[in-house]
Amino acid sequence: MSRILSSRPGRRRPGTAALLAVLLTATLNTAGCRDAPTEPTAIRIATGSPTAVYYAFGQSLAAILNRELPDVRASVVLTAASAENVRLIESGGAELGFTQADVLPTTTAENPSVEAIARVYDDQLHLVTTGGGPIRTIADLRGRRVSVGASGSGTEVTANRLLEVANLGGDRVQRLRLGLDASVSALRSGGIDAFFFSGGLPVRGITELAWRSATRIVDLSEWTEPLRARYGQVYVSRDIPHSVYGVDAVTTVADPNYLVVRADLPEQLVRDVTRLLMERRAELALAHPAAGRMSPRSAIVTAPLPLHPGAAAWYRAAKP
Repeated sequence: MSRILSSRPGRRRPGTAALLAVLLTATLNTAGCRDAPTEPTAIRIATGSPTAVYYAFGQSLAAILNRELPDVRASVVLTAASAENVRLIESGGAELGFTQADVLPTTTAENPSVEAIARVYDDQLHLVTTGGGPIRTIADLRGRRVSVGASGSGTEVTANRLLEVANLGGDRVQRLRLGLDASVSALRSGGIDAFFFSGGLPVRGITELAWRSATRIVDLSEWTEPLRARYGQVYVSRDIPHSVYGVDAVTTVADPNYLVVRADLPEQLVRDVTRLLMERRAELALAHPAAGRMSPRSAIVTAPLPLHPGAAAWYRAAKP
């Protein structure tokens, strides 16, 4: 009888139910892994001082990327600016960043680790001093205490080159390496006699300084050509009108500013970033007017850096 019962149709052998349970669990786990949401792509944007243009621009760009690219989590990284930004991207510490053209190599590397998304605006070199002080030309810096910008900044590169062509190299100037905020504070307290800062107009820290105390920006127009002759053709002359800071208008040295990217970022991601950078110019300009000066036609001029293939693809489709 027991043999008849054990052989009835539908009767399972011992262990079958357990085996089915294991298989079902494995199937559900596999499906769960397949359907689990992927981690968003981190986009760290290397910027600069909180009161300078890079930071304002970078914050606005991060907000746009977070809003419009669901699989991206963008954030801003405070840095000393240009030179540090390039190093961070090269080392994998950031994905995007801003840099002056003059901190880049003068020739394109065969396999660059950093490529360009866009030329965004021109940085203008400010030589800032007190309104009633003795410094009226660059020659007046001799023997003075002067901040040449934070270590690792584009300002430091440009300022030191300018001092060299003006025959103020070596110890002819007492150089301090202070960021924008520290430079403003030191000038107000008498700790320095002048400072350099390179940025798009207007630079908030300099605006606030001019509101609070008599300020002079020194004309540097005669030094554009000597800089071009010694260091390359990136330098141009640009005006700083009275309307920007409420001080006397001057002409100064400027050089292009780029938004750059790690070369190994996916083409589609960089194409999306490029599209939003160009399509949201009006919104970016609310964060800082310099962002509103971008255009697809000027953005593609990024020598010596090549455009990232994703950026190049967007510009080709847009036909600037």
